Amino acid sequence: MQGDAHVDVCLLTEGTYPHHEGGVSVWCDQLVRGLSDTEFAVDAITTTGNEPEIWPVHPNNPMRRSVPLWRMLDEPRATSRVPAEVLRDIDRALDHFLGGAAHDSMEVFRSLHRLARDGHLGSALLSRPSMELMLGHLGRHTVGRMIGTQYLPPPSVGDAVACLRTLEHLLRPLAAPPTPARLTHSAANGLGVLLAMSSAWELGTPFLLTEHGMYLRERFLASNPTVMAHHERVLVLGFLERLTTVAYELATVIAPGSDFNRRWEIQCGADSSKIRTIHNGVDHQDFWPTSGPSDPDTIVWIGRLDPLKDVKTMLRAFSSILALRPATRLRIFGGTQRGNEQYVRECLSLHSQLGLGDRAVFEGRVPSVHDAYGAGRIVVSTSISEGFPYTVLEAMASGRAVVATDVGGVAEAVGDAGVMVAPGDTKAIAAVCLQLLGNPARVAGLGKAARERVAEQFTLDLCLQRYRSLYAELMDRAEVNA
Repeated sequence: MQGDAHVDVCLLTEGTYPHHEGGVSVWCDQLVRGLSDTEFAVDAITTTGNEPEIWPVHPNNPMRRSVPLWRMLDEPRATSRVPAEVLRDIDRALDHFLGGAAHDSMEVFRSLHRLARDGHLGSALLSRPSMELMLGHLGRHTVGRMIGTQYLPPPSVGDAVACLRTLEHLLRPLAAPPTPARLTHSAANGLGVLLAMSSAWELGTPFLLTEHGMYLRERFLASNPTVMAHHERVLVLGFLERLTTVAYELATVIAPGSDFNRRWEIQCGADSSKIRTIHNGVDHQDFWPTSGPSDPDTIVWIGRLDPLKDVKTMLRAFSSILALRPATRLRIFGGTQRGNEQYVRECLSLHSQLGLGDRAVFEGRVPSVHDAYGAGRIVVSTSISEGFPYTVLEAMASGRAVVATDVGGVAEAVGDAGVMVAPGDTKAIAAVCLQLLGNPARVAGLGKAARERVAEQFTLDLCLQRYRSLYAELMDRAEVNA
C-alpha cells in the first residue's frame, strides 16, 4: 500500500472543512497550511455534495473529495429479493444498533462494509424483508423505553421504513473507495470513521483519530425528541454509540484535544495506552496585544449561533446585569449555520421579551475577529459543550478577561487566568460579570495572565510540532510493518 499512496495524509471531516466555518475547520486549515511539507487529501462528508468550498486550497492539498450522504442521484433502488446471507448481516446489524449486546461491533461493521463495497447494502436495506426485520427489532428493543416523560409507542411500518432510510444514508460512506494515503486522520469520532474503516481494511492504512468535542455526547444533546422521531432517534444514537466503540478499537493512536476528552474516551472503552492529548493552539503574536481602545462597559460574546453555544443563557444573564448597570452593553458576534435558523429566531424573540433593545446587539460575522475581541474587555463563553475552543484561546491571547462555562477542555485552557462558571447558570454568569465590571484592576490582571498562559502553553507552533512528530511516527511505523 505504501508505494501506491497518492498523498501523505487523508484528512477526514464531517460537516466542517472545507465547506463550513467553525473551530474544527480552523484546526484543519491550520494543519494543512502549517504542515506545508506534508501532502494532504481531504475527504469531506457532506449533505448533498453541492456545498461550496469556503476555505482556500493550499499547494499541499490538491485533492479534495466530497462524500455526500443525501445526494438524490445516489438513491438506491429497493430490491424485492435479498440473499439469505445478506439478510443475516442486516439482521445482526439492526439488532446490534438497537440494543442487542451479543455481537462483535467490529465484525458487524466489517460485514456492512463488504455489502457496501459489493453494491448490495443500500438496495437490501430498503427491501421489504429488511423492513420486516426492522419492525420486529423496534418492537423488541424500543417498546417500553422512555423518551423524556413518555413511553415509546409500538412502532409502525412507517417508523420502520423511516429508520431504514436514515440508516442507509448514514452508511453511504462505506461504499466510497478509499483514498490511497500513508495515514488517515479523522477530525471527529463520527461518520468519517466509516471512511477510515475502508482505508484500514482495504489498504492497511493506519488511522489517527482526533476528538475536539465529544461527538457522541453532542449527538445525544442535539437529537432531542422535537428534532427526530422517537424510534429513529433510538436507532441513530445506538448506531453512533457502536460506531464510537469501533473507532476507538480501530484507531492506531487517539489524539484528543483535551484531557477532558481523554477521560471520556477511557470511560467509553478506549485503550488509554493509545491516547495522546494534543491541545489546539493559536498564533498568539497575531492576537497579542489587541490594538485600539476597548469599552470597559462592554461584554463580548463570540461564536456561531447554535444551541450548543447557549446564547439564550447569555441574554438572560445580561438582562440581570443591565438591571444593575444600565450603561453596560453586550455585543454578540457570530454567524448562523444552515439548520440553526429557528434557534436564531428564538434568540431574537427572547431578546425582545427581555426588553434588551440596543443594549444587546447581534452583529453577525465581522471582517476581522480582532475587532470583535477588541470591542470590550470581558469575553464570555456560555457553551453547554465544547472541545478546546479557539474563541477562548483567542480571547486570552487578546488579553481579555474570560468568563466561561466549565465544559469540555475549557478549564484546561483558562486555568487561573479567567473565571469558570457552571453551564446554564444565569445567576453566576451575571454575578461574575458584575464583579469584573466593577473591578478594572482585576480585569487587567486576568487579561495579562491569560496572554502569558497562551504564549507558554497553547501556541500554534507547539500544536503543529506535536502533529508533525506524530505523523512521522505513524507513517514510519506503517512502512516498517508493510
